[in-house]
Amino acid sequence: MRVPEVKVRALLADLLAHEGRAVSADRLAEDLWGDDPPGNPVNTLQTKVSQLRRALEQAEPGGRDLVAFQTPGYVLRATDVDAARFAALLDLARASTDPRARAELLSDALALWRGPAYADFRDEEFARTAATRLEEQRLTALEEQAEVRLELGEHTLLADELGELVAAHPMRERLRATHLRALYRSGRQAEALSGYDDLRYRLADELGLDPGPQLAALHQAMLRQDPSLAPARPRTNLPAPLTGLIGREQSVAEIGALLGSARLVTLTGPGGVGKTRLALAVADLAVDAFPDGVWLVELAGTSGESATVAEVVAAGLDVRDDTASGSRPGVRPADLAHRLADALRGRRLLLVLDNCEHMIEPVAELVDLLLRAAPDLSVLTTSQEALALPGETLYAVAPLELPVPGADPAQAGSVQLFVARAAAAAPGFVLDEANAPSVAAICRRLDGLPLALELAAARVRALGVRGVADRLDDRFHLLTVSGRGRPARQQTLRAVIDWSWEQLTEQQRLILLRLAIHPGGCTLEAAEAVCTGAGLDVADLLDQLVARSMVESSGGIRYRLLESIAAYCLERLAPGDPLFQRRDLYYTELAEQARPHLYGPAQRQWLDRLDAEAPNLRATLEHTTDSALALRLADALAWYWYLRGRYREGRASFTAAMALPGAKCSKAAAWEAGFAMLSGDGTDLLERSRAAARALEAGAARSRWFLALVHLSFGNAATAEGLLTEALAAFRAVGDRWGEAAALAGRAKQAMFQGDHALAKRSGSESLTIFGELGDGWGRLQASDMLGYLAEITGDYEYAARLHREGLRVAEDLRLWTDASYQLSSLGRLALLTGDLDGSRELHERGMRLAAEQSNSFAEEFARVGLGLVARRSGDLHTAERLFQQSLAWNRRLEADYGVPFYGMTLLLAELGFIAEQRGDSAAARSLHLEGLAAARGVGDPRAIALAQEGLAGVAAAEGAYEDAAALLSEAAALRESVGAPLPPAERGDVDRIAATVRAALGEEASMR
Repeated sequence: MRVPEVKVRALLADLLAHEGRAVSADRLAEDLWGDDPPGNPVNTLQTKVSQLRRALEQAEPGGRDLVAFQTPGYVLRATDVDAARFAALLDLARASTDPRARAELLSDALALWRGPAYADFRDEEFARTAATRLEEQRLTALEEQAEVRLELGEHTLLADELGELVAAHPMRERLRATHLRALYRSGRQAEALSGYDDLRYRLADELGLDPGPQLAALHQAMLRQDPSLAPARPRTNLPAPLTGLIGREQSVAEIGALLGSARLVTLTGPGGVGKTRLALAVADLAVDAFPDGVWLVELAGTSGESATVAEVVAAGLDVRDDTASGSRPGVRPADLAHRLADALRGRRLLLVLDNCEHMIEPVAELVDLLLRAAPDLSVLTTSQEALALPGETLYAVAPLELPVPGADPAQAGSVQLFVARAAAAAPGFVLDEANAPSVAAICRRLDGLPLALELAAARVRALGVRGVADRLDDRFHLLTVSGRGRPARQQTLRAVIDWSWEQLTEQQRLILLRLAIHPGGCTLEAAEAVCTGAGLDVADLLDQLVARSMVESSGGIRYRLLESIAAYCLERLAPGDPLFQRRDLYYTELAEQARPHLYGPAQRQWLDRLDAEAPNLRATLEHTTDSALALRLADALAWYWYLRGRYREGRASFTAAMALPGAKCSKAAAWEAGFAMLSGDGTDLLERSRAAARALEAGAARSRWFLALVHLSFGNAATAEGLLTEALAAFRAVGDRWGEAAALAGRAKQAMFQGDHALAKRSGSESLTIFGELGDGWGRLQASDMLGYLAEITGDYEYAARLHREGLRVAEDLRLWTDASYQLSSLGRLALLTGDLDGSRELHERGMRLAAEQSNSFAEEFARVGLGLVARRSGDLHTAERLFQQSLAWNRRLEADYGVPFYGMTLLLAELGFIAEQRGDSAAARSLHLEGLAAARGVGDPRAIALAQEGLAGVAAAEGAYEDAAALLSEAAALRESVGAPLPPAERGDVDRIAATVRAALGEEASMR
């Protein structure tokens, strides 16, 4: 924050100096203007206060509230100030018993200093005391930092660095003592003794004092070259972690176990995955296992051949010049490496080599030599690729666990890390129900990469979680953060990937760019198709990229890039690059290759293949502007979309394809209209589908059949009947056995709606036979579902259950989850009819959850109705009524939207009518059953008409019109007999209850008239 006006800065300094205490207006005015006040000091002060508030508000929203009026004057309510943070860090450092942690905390504290305290006003009376106190704290912190660095063995650096500070403060004995020890330990004993003499003379001349007893004792120890002054060799140079390691507990244990049995362990993985942090955590736990210590050598800033690596390792191990030195003239690289090996022979230590990927060969050469020469040496390396040495054990560091849909996101390691870092950046941040979806989306889109998550979390304070999630399309601009203690290459996501990109060959880069245009990953075949004509050995280059952790591979079957790497590569491709056209053609031809296999025994295999390619197929549809190609691809995928229940995706894809210049296709219009009906998107859906059917050409039998299938989904048997008749004739004329079986399955469903059970059974059985011969699982499922429903109607529950269990097995095998939901609910109906109410409830609940996961409201409603039936049979009329009312409202909306009566309306109205009757509300019951009767006549189902009549019989009996009730029961029974579907015993509950009432009133004979 910049405060340009001097008096406003003085006001801020004055308030800061009082550390949260109120300062009177008179005191402030005197401090600011002294003996030369303005004409109206109070008003002028208020102006300066306003200017300060404005500057604070510009620096950060809400900042103006930091300056408040409080009797007797003004107070600055700021807790997050550098002076307070400095003091807090000092307290933490003094409380720590770990020298490395103390050093880091003191370094962070001193880094807050950007110049003298109160620099512009340190001579002013109001700031002098605070400035002096802070300066003394700074010097004390510098002394403490020097002492802990000396303890850590940094005497050589300290001997040089402290010279200037000692010159500025020559009589601070504590500072001088540390400097003398550093000089002595660095082999500069003469300078150390001279420094003591300089202090002794100054104290005597200026103060008439002698050095303190501790300093005098140090002087005597130096004179006699006391061995206690020799530097204690530290056991490790590992940096103290500033933050906890999250989500890696299992990895730490696994790598630690590997180090117990292997002498060379290499952690591999992409940039930003956390290899270094994990290696440091493992190494820190291993210190006690290595008597000669654990030593870190950072190679990221190193380049060159073996000699350079040996030099860096020697320096990291503090191996002296007389043993191995790259600075000695005439020392050859081989000699240097061997001298280093000699120095390590017999020492039991762990060497951690970090970031080896950019000089893998010289590192491997040196490590091989050291391991052979020093049998007690162990090496832990981090690299994007293996060293490829005998005995090397690889540990692939995976991104952190991603949140699983439907599970608690807080259990995922990626979420835990993001939340922890976001809370540090924005105090008070917690994971809650409102922000959890955005947090989960961030973790998924950043592939669980710890560095990317930390960079994203750092932006939460400024943007909020939703803001971060919304800006991930521009991730390379977003994920940038500067900060001390973080290497430059880790301060931006782009720099992390730049580092990896720079290590690649030109051919490897070409392959990486080609993989990036496959958002769902790709097979080797797809990669080779897109790379055609480039003269590249694609398979070999892919293996190289997998080895370098730039590409992920699932057993060589599929290759994929992390989303951030793909985004980085896509930035380097022009939108019109021919690669995209080759990709679009490849996936169109793949979909056309898959289409015939979706209608036979290879259905499962090709559904899985298209599932894997779904992101690439979507990318092709979104990218291509070639109408012919877009229509080809949409047509090839239509049946796949239907099987997977992706109606909205199908409709949107056909709509987009037909909107391209030159696109015209009656089959595409039929698919689009059918998907629109199934998804409920748009207006005039029924008429649009009928118009699409009329526009079809004579040979478009499968399109007609598909539209019939859609209408049957709504119970619209009348429209479906004509379409099925035309389609079946066309299929038989050309010998299309699959089409014939599909049309017969549709006819079975149509006949069921119309009450023609004989036709339904005949058509369903014939369909099942043909689909069985063709090996089409989906077809067998459709036919057996109708036959199972017929068996349920006739009371053959055992056969019905067998058919539905087989249907469930097929649905689960093919992952047709909407069909699986229907099968579960159908089995729930059978459990209800056989008296297993608890089992029925559990099956319906499973079916409902599965339907909700697929966003299929039709299957969800089927399950909800079943739960209502269970509730009524259990005597819970309140729950039953609530569920039936929900379903009735849903059916009414559909009827209004589509303009056709729905098959399930009669059942819902009948159930609600029976509930009203049982509660004694005859008027409501009659109204419901009359509406149900009208709905049943609208769909033309005799069984539905009979159900409404049975309901009206109950109303009549309740009102004392027993003869009318008996007549209605007889009429309903006759109607059921006429279609060969008398009411099974398990479904006679309401009829038997009503008949019993009539018999009691009229006698047995009269009730049967």
